[in-house]
Amino acid sequence: MIAKLKGLVDSTGDDWAILDVVGVGYLVHASSRSLSGLPSVGEAVSLYIETVVREDAITLYGFLTASEQDMFRLLTSVQGVGAKVGLAILSALSPNDLQNAIAAQDKTVVSRAKGVGPKVATRIVTELKDKVTAFALKPQGVQMPASGAAQVAPAESGAVADAISALVNLGYKPVEAHGAAAKAASELGEDATVGKLVPAALKHLSSLA
Repeated sequence: MIAKLKGLVDSTGDDWAILDVVGVGYLVHASSRSLSGLPSVGEAVSLYIETVVREDAITLYGFLTASEQDMFRLLTSVQGVGAKVGLAILSALSPNDLQNAIAAQDKTVVSRAKGVGPKVATRIVTELKDKVTAFALKPQGVQMPASGAAQVAPAESGAVADAISALVNLGYKPVEAHGAAAKAASELGEDATVGKLVPAALKHLSSLA
């Protein structure tokens, strides 16, 4: 099972790259986000690899960051979300933006990705809400044990994380705090301060009561 590749960029396409590892070319499929972050042809790069084995093919999916790979794993754990759709979503949304959209139950944002209809978007935000909540609490990302159950470690930071912490200290459940803070951040913008996020999140929570 290939988990990581380090080599030289040989060539790239719309959704793939060929990585030259000691003279062997590996075809790696990737999101446009990861592909745009690759160095020039001939330069060295290291990619996290997700290996998918089927009866008729062995396919490699590459990611520049562990957080993107983690979100790919979570996305493809949802029924009806294959690798192609997972990459399309990660091409349209950064891992952090996707986490916040799921926490806020914003299916409209998720459905902006190519090939993602309202039903699939709804399934994604519903099934993954609890799994991405902990992303806001510490920076290690998601780990998938052998059993396939997701152990989610947080990736959020900054004002949103501080707002979530404040809401939890006020007695709200982490899943509620994350969803409210994510919604407040989407309304106020990424540069919003904790002082603005917390009142906006509280307003949202009070509307749900």
